[in-house]
Amino acid sequence: MRLARLGDRGREKPVLITDEAVYDLSGIVSDLDPTSIADGAIDRIRAAAEAGGLPKLRDATAARIGSPIGRPATILCIGLNYAAHAAESGAAPPSSPVLFLKTPNTVGGPNDRVDVPRTSTKTDWEVELGVVIGKRALYLDSPTDSAAHIAGYVAANDLSERAFQLEVSGGQWSKGKSAPGFTPLGPWLVTPDEVDTGNLRLRSWVNGEPRQDSSTSDLIFSVEYIIWHLSQFLALEPGDVVLTGTPEGVALSGRFPYITAGDVVEIEIEGLGRQRQEFGQA
Repeated sequence: MRLARLGDRGREKPVLITDEAVYDLSGIVSDLDPTSIADGAIDRIRAAAEAGGLPKLRDATAARIGSPIGRPATILCIGLNYAAHAAESGAAPPSSPVLFLKTPNTVGGPNDRVDVPRTSTKTDWEVELGVVIGKRALYLDSPTDSAAHIAGYVAANDLSERAFQLEVSGGQWSKGKSAPGFTPLGPWLVTPDEVDTGNLRLRSWVNGEPRQDSSTSDLIFSVEYIIWHLSQFLALEPGDVVLTGTPEGVALSGRFPYITAGDVVEIEIEGLGRQRQEFGQA
């Protein structure tokens, strides 16, 4: 299933998207957020879709696309998870997943405007596969247990300010990751039955020019391993979002200029949809 949230910020309506139509889910669930996911929203939506009779949403194509998850409590991110990206960052491939956090108020819709932060000189793009947790995960026995705790997958742009992240960070990355709008998600939450996380193409463009073009087959740590590994140290809760890393082709490599006001960044993940952000200046 492809699930989304359409409407003005703060008033998004949950919908089911098929090749034929967009269906209003507000009679089934009030929202797609941590509370509803914990309460079995995905299963209820699937049952309603299979039963048929969901109402179509009028004027869906004209509506703003919000984040497919309303205000996740936690955004957990894995760094340096593609060997080529680690190399372009000047780092060796990690022997254990590198974890950092982003604040929940960085989440935006896939096509929302994003502002370059004040004093920023190194705002960067990062296309990433995002994992949405469906059931609490703590102390999982093995990576094979991870699948039962995943609600679905989203495309994400892990926007980053590299000077904040690396030069004035104090040794932690989150300062460069948490400006407003720095985590566009969507357009869809796609359920696991429709996604092969082992071989998804990820791409990005800046002002129409290609930047990243890789595949999740190059992940150092798989989705299943990441979820299992994180569960040994913390509890993953329904609606949490885990970003799994970005491939090579970012501005940090020195091969491309950083983002400035007026630029347009696009990202796409096979089967998970495409994003487009126009950048302004804070």
